Amino acid sequence: MPDANDIPGAAPLAPCIDGTGPVSVTDRITWIGALDPTLRSFDIILKTANGTSYNSYVVRGSKGVAVIDTVKEPFIADFLEKLEQVARYEEITTLVLNHLEPDHTGAVTALLERAPHLRIHVSTRGLLVLRALLKDDFDRFDVQAVSCGETVSLGDRSLRFLTTPYVHWPDTQCTYVEEEQVLFTCDFLGCHYCDGRLFNDAVGDFRFSFEYYFDHIMRPFRPYVIEALDKIEPLGARIIAPGHGPVLRSHPEAYIQHYRRLVTPRLASETGAEKTLLIFYVSAYGATEQMAQAICAGASDVADVRVSMFDLQGGEVLPFVNLIEEADGIAIGTPTINGDAVRTVWDLLSSLVDIDTKGKVGAAFGSFGWSGEAVSMVENRLQGLKMRVPEPGLRIKLHPRADEQNACRDFGKQLALHLTGRTTPREIDMSELFAK
Repeated sequence: MPDANDIPGAAPLAPCIDGTGPVSVTDRITWIGALDPTLRSFDIILKTANGTSYNSYVVRGSKGVAVIDTVKEPFIADFLEKLEQVARYEEITTLVLNHLEPDHTGAVTALLERAPHLRIHVSTRGLLVLRALLKDDFDRFDVQAVSCGETVSLGDRSLRFLTTPYVHWPDTQCTYVEEEQVLFTCDFLGCHYCDGRLFNDAVGDFRFSFEYYFDHIMRPFRPYVIEALDKIEPLGARIIAPGHGPVLRSHPEAYIQHYRRLVTPRLASETGAEKTLLIFYVSAYGATEQMAQAICAGASDVADVRVSMFDLQGGEVLPFVNLIEEADGIAIGTPTINGDAVRTVWDLLSSLVDIDTKGKVGAAFGSFGWSGEAVSMVENRLQGLKMRVPEPGLRIKLHPRADEQNACRDFGKQLALHLTGRTTPREIDMSELFAK
């Protein structure tokens, strides 16, 4: 790992930075963000064992100063204090908002009160959010929607905008300072990890936070992550400056490559053109397991389909989510207990919000004793996840008889045929689901 003093334009490596003052990223770029070390939950869904940072930056050109993103509202005073140490309000010409969630725009109003003359640059999709943020004051300010490849001049420094939607909001863009080879990525390539030493070659080990952030924020948008990587990789950025977490000044390309690995399907190299069907089940007295075995046998009779079967009681949910992400179809079996599917099934289904399930084939089956609502409940959830549910859910009372075993085999075969496109898909009408 190179010493910071060997990196052209980088600030000398300080033994510790407490976050109370601005920090030089390069000779022309300064960090003016805020540290939030005691935060333990972000947006309800994320645990933040090491807190987080709200990274904001100043870029100085010969004919103007740009502010890149701001901070969360409770840290306005901290942000303004740092900003005032490196720039006068009258020389700020540009405010770039790469993403308009509140943790990046909390100080926008305060900044505009002090520098109402500046021009705000957002993506086209960001306009609506900015209007909602500024409300009746929106028309008072100079707001410019920018498109991919458009540039803004600061004299001897320029900003180039790269539209990178859905990493992780529709409005997201990245901003590149051509002359400095510094890329501002907002949430992309960031993480919730607070360390006052700020730079990736100085902070503690944040690998867990980096991957945890990807799993919970970026993973559902894998196709868009790939598109974003395709846009930023050719830049050869020397420094990547995200909106949260360490500034990546040492080997930033390694973090881009790691994202590539995280979004690249691993199973495809083994399965080739084969389709994959995963069968999950929970069985109280063995009846739903018998159904799963018969469904597996029927699906396995179809060429070019690889079938796997898993007992949900025998493993943790997360590895199954990893498998489902790369699979083409899933079938979930559950008994009906107290008028509901079993909890393990709901745990699995609720975990699928972290991945892209749109268009996958989904199916439900299960044994029941009295009412049998669980199958239709699971079907509803699969459709809510935007899966295709081409076959009506299969319900069998108690243990399957011989003819019912045959029905299970046929159910599995039909699912496999849908995966291979050898049968005409039939979406279930919602009235059918509620009629069950």
